[in-house]
Amino acid sequence: MIRRRLAGALALVALALAACSQKPSQTGGSTPKELTFSILSAENQANMAPLWQPLLDDMSAQIGVKVKPYFATNYTSLIEAMRFKQVQVGWFSADPALEAVNRADAEVLGRVIQAGGEATYESVIIVRKGSGITLDKLLACHKRYSFGLGDVKSTSGTLAPLTYLFLPRNIDPQTCFKNVRNASHQANFMAVANSVLDAATNNTVGLLFYRRENPALAERIEVIWTSPPLPESSILVRKDLDPALKEKIRQFFLTYGTGTGPQADRQRKVLQALTYGGFRPADDSYLDPIREMEAAQALWEAKKSGDKARIAKAQSAYDKIHAAAAQKRAAQPDV
Repeated sequence: MIRRRLAGALALVALALAACSQKPSQTGGSTPKELTFSILSAENQANMAPLWQPLLDDMSAQIGVKVKPYFATNYTSLIEAMRFKQVQVGWFSADPALEAVNRADAEVLGRVIQAGGEATYESVIIVRKGSGITLDKLLACHKRYSFGLGDVKSTSGTLAPLTYLFLPRNIDPQTCFKNVRNASHQANFMAVANSVLDAATNNTVGLLFYRRENPALAERIEVIWTSPPLPESSILVRKDLDPALKEKIRQFFLTYGTGTGPQADRQRKVLQALTYGGFRPADDSYLDPIREMEAAQALWEAKKSGDKARIAKAQSAYDKIHAAAAQKRAAQPDV
């Protein structure tokens, strides 16, 4: 009896070990029956959903897994959804993409190029046309004007203007302007066009979208500042997905809208509606300019504190990141 019980126990252990060996490993990833694709609905979900759905339908057909959208109104929601495995793939602008890489077990699969073929875009500051507000007047910091920043994690709406415009001049927007609010690009565009805000950040891709969707309002605004080039948006995927599925997703984006024939023509129209020209290969190093900007901000904050140890640490971190990024740019000038 004891032998039979021992043999039964050993058999159960063997079955359990066999079952474990058949499960996908943590490094090997898993293939879900359905994928969720995250999209920032900064320009209003009602407007964005019909623009993205054709691409997601094409993606479902090509990779053999159903893909459904997940719309969020802020970058933090997108990052947290990726972190807690509520989404597996997503379209991220550069700054939240870096945070998703750092905190949400994500990796870059590819990058967006614009309809004209550009691989970068610019942050801008807009004012109401005819307002008489110039950049010099805006930066005089007399608390005369109201100002709109983007989402706190927006590359073009917050990070770029702080890094390239305000921080080098030791200007804190919170003390410079009469009031400051954070909102989506579309909300800031509408507020400036309707004279609710005196000035606000935006970006060149958004301006193209507004000119197409609402040309009358777009005629009411003008640009008074443009940033250096910024990395375009990227496609992120969770690292723990099955490598074969990740490769299918990569190939879908890299080939979408390419080639000739009716299907390629239709796909290019889908991209055109999104103001995109297609996708190109990229990895996590694509986000190096954002690492530089974040390091520059940390250094500026350290200098404001007056703490010598903190300044030295921030300076060392910035120098290291800047040198590494410069070396990569020299080796790959076309990326």
